[in-house]
Amino acid sequence: MMNVKIIPFILCFVFIAKNSFANDTVIVRKDPRLNILSEKQAMLNKRAALTTSNGLYKGFRVQVISTNNREEALKIKTDLLTKFPDQKVYLIFQSPNFKVRIGNFLKKEDAEDFRTLLNKHYTSGVYIIADAIEYTFKDTDESNNN
Repeated sequence: MMNVKIIPFILCFVFIAKNSFANDTVIVRKDPRLNILSEKQAMLNKRAALTTSNGLYKGFRVQVISTNNREEALKIKTDLLTKFPDQKVYLIFQSPNFKVRIGNFLKKEDAEDFRTLLNKHYTSGVYIIADAIEYTFKDTDESNNN
């Protein structure tokens, strides 16, 4: 017959083993406002990834002409302003050339579409340039930039 003194040790061992291998569950109750906060932070992180050191955004412009003739560059700029009043036109001097660029596009596809439109008016020298652009985000841009 089994020794009576060993039974308490066996019971104690079974009790400890049962409690040490038990599967506990943890219930976490998260405040739903944390989801909104994390979405806003993700949006700000996306915007920060698009910005340059001077606060402008990484984007594209369409360069129409690069010439050393200032009057020719001013004439093209004036022509662009009359044909496309909704777009900003930039006259840049990089010695010895004057460059005329138009538009502020976040996506290269948008700049490509505009370049196709410009090719109807200007037959050569029109191409897309990666540049720091001025841009103001709209509510619709937030959902499209995923």
